[in-house]
Amino acid sequence: MSLHFYDGQIRRYITQIIRLLSNFSYQQSDGTLKRVPVLYGDISKQVAALIQENSENKMPSIPRMAVYVTNLEMDRNRTSDSSFVSKVHIRERAYDEAGNEYLNTQGRNYTVERLMPTPYTLTVQTDIITSNFDQKLQIMEQILMLFNPSLEIQTTDNFVDWTSLTTVNLENITFSNRTIPVGTESTYDVFSLTFATPIYISPPAKVKRLGVITNIITSIFTDSDGNIELGINDGNNLEVVETRELTDADGNTERLVDYGQFPNVGTGEIDINVKRTLRPIQAGASSSNTTYLSLGLYVINNKAYIIDKGSIGTFNWTALAEAYPGCYKPGISQIRLLKSDGTYIVGYITVNPLNQTELFVDWDEDTLPSNTVLTGPARNPNSYTSIDYIIDPLRWNPETRLVSGLRLLTLGKIGNDANDDGADGWKDQTSPFGDLVAGENDIIEYDGEEWHIIFDASTATEEIYIINLATNSQYRWTGEFWTKSYEGEWSQGAWMLFPEG
Repeated sequence: MSLHFYDGQIRRYITQIIRLLSNFSYQQSDGTLKRVPVLYGDISKQVAALIQENSENKMPSIPRMAVYVTNLEMDRNRTSDSSFVSKVHIRERAYDEAGNEYLNTQGRNYTVERLMPTPYTLTVQTDIITSNFDQKLQIMEQILMLFNPSLEIQTTDNFVDWTSLTTVNLENITFSNRTIPVGTESTYDVFSLTFATPIYISPPAKVKRLGVITNIITSIFTDSDGNIELGINDGNNLEVVETRELTDADGNTERLVDYGQFPNVGTGEIDINVKRTLRPIQAGASSSNTTYLSLGLYVINNKAYIIDKGSIGTFNWTALAEAYPGCYKPGISQIRLLKSDGTYIVGYITVNPLNQTELFVDWDEDTLPSNTVLTGPARNPNSYTSIDYIIDPLRWNPETRLVSGLRLLTLGKIGNDANDDGADGWKDQTSPFGDLVAGENDIIEYDGEEWHIIFDASTATEEIYIINLATNSQYRWTGEFWTKSYEGEWSQGAWMLFPEG
């Protein structure tokens, strides 16, 4: 990365001084007014040759003014704390790109951090070249009446530039560069003015996008012992707790917690403590508070959609990224899904440029849950973590696919202990009375002769993961039902965005 920085600050001061001396005129003998040109006096030989058209006989027109810098020095009387940083918060008006007009609503917000500039004094000399005494008096009078003893100039119209205003002070006057003319030769007369201008050289400012208040928790209750545990109330004291989260341009959220304690209501005594912590942007939260738009998440394969008020795919991911400035960097930022063990499923995200309600996710396979080994009678060890199909036993006939090692997850009951003759497709081959009896959500396996229950959902309470080979989707047993391990709906608080890994 290049460290080069140039903002033309000194050049702007010189330009404004030249503009200050522009548009003065003198009256000729016939009564017409002629404007006096102004140029920077320190010209190169090439420029001088162009002005004189490469001829020594070509003389520049007069009168004219020449401005040039004679000195630049640090002004130690105006130096201040070099570590001081001034912060300015800016709020733009919203702009309608389609209608090409500004709206009466708030647009983007910024914070500008300005470092303390360094003070200098710029000394500039102006030479007014005239051909006769009357010309000099006319020009001199127009300029000198403006300085009493200084004149204010402005280098920029940017209102966050705290160095844009300065003054031009008239320090010295040299009436003429000659005394008594000698001989008949006519020479130029030069009238000189010396100006001193206090200036600042500023380092680059840091501009950050302001975030929004994403989470507000307000609880008003009484508490006699001064702590903040809810539920211990005796009506004697009052305490207000408010939490606010502000997001900066780097994607971090600053969480501000204000505990306003009132030991004696009515006395006006207030003790406010502010605690600050940093944590990642969280797009969801627990049910005990209200989060930005209270958005859920719906995941299907490698795509994710926002759930807004029960609707899937109607909320724009770009709008969410603008609400949390800095949280989205294509291909770098992450989406994280909170698993029951407290760890996260991580994916790298990119908004679909053709459909901004759709988020492409490249899942990190190392963060996906590990499949659970289910021991069966026929399958080899490498296949213990998978099933072949998820079936409805009332609609699926196993006889056409009956091979040793076939493993199925059932969506309904199979057989009945009181039924002497069950469905032929689920009978054992070795026993005429070997009808299979399995429950809903069980996993069964065929060993070539009979069926075996290798996962009994009625007794299984621990969380397990398996792969459905038919769809290559991973499923999770929650202890009560089967669901896709990371696909499907994620409530607020169960997912979050990270600026980068």
